Amino acid sequence: MKLSEKRNSNFSPHPETDGPIKAVLVDVTELKKRITAYGEKEEFRLVFETECEDEENDRRFCIWSRGYTPSLNEKAALRKDLKKIMGRDLTKLELDEFDLESLIGHGVKLIIQHEHKDDKTYANISFIAPDKDKALKPSGKFIRQRDRDRDTDAPAEQTEAKAEASGWESVIVHVGKYKDKKLGEVDEVGVASLISNWLPKAKAGGKADDADLVAALTELDGILNGDDY
Repeated sequence: MKLSEKRNSNFSPHPETDGPIKAVLVDVTELKKRITAYGEKEEFRLVFETECEDEENDRRFCIWSRGYTPSLNEKAALRKDLKKIMGRDLTKLELDEFDLESLIGHGVKLIIQHEHKDDKTYANISFIAPDKDKALKPSGKFIRQRDRDRDTDAPAEQTEAKAEASGWESVIVHVGKYKDKKLGEVDEVGVASLISNWLPKAKAGGKADDADLVAALTELDGILNGDDY
């Protein structure tokens, strides 16, 4: 993965959409290692260029998917989203070996929604389906991650960095013995305790102050129970 210390002052997240928009898959990022409470984990992302014009930067907007681990297990997040992207499940042959590069140039329709956290705005994909009409073609202005120079000042890295920062790991625990720690820094025993003891009560209470931690623990609970790999 190639990153830059530089920041583009003209960066802005992908705008929200009222309904589905056309997009095309333009990149599969390199695997990146992340350290979590459960050990080291490798993830990659899919990048979509949409029909929405970023006039300030003379290009189309792009949006990054959630992070995926490289698993085609039927419960894996990647397998679930590939079904949405392709409009079908993988064949037996594809399950034996599937080349993600074959998806480059694949047309889809997306709905983009915004999430506001810590005075920042994150753009997330809330809906994805294959584009069965005349598919959008890549503009040619997006440079794939593997082709960028290390010091390229590209808004793409900022978008990916923001997506990384919006995960459950960055949510601050505000209760109990782990107060003021990031959830990603809490050990396995502590996380299990929060999920089994605190989470049900917090969901029932519905307090606004608990909302971020409730969402993060709910997501993590799904991952631990096989909803994501």
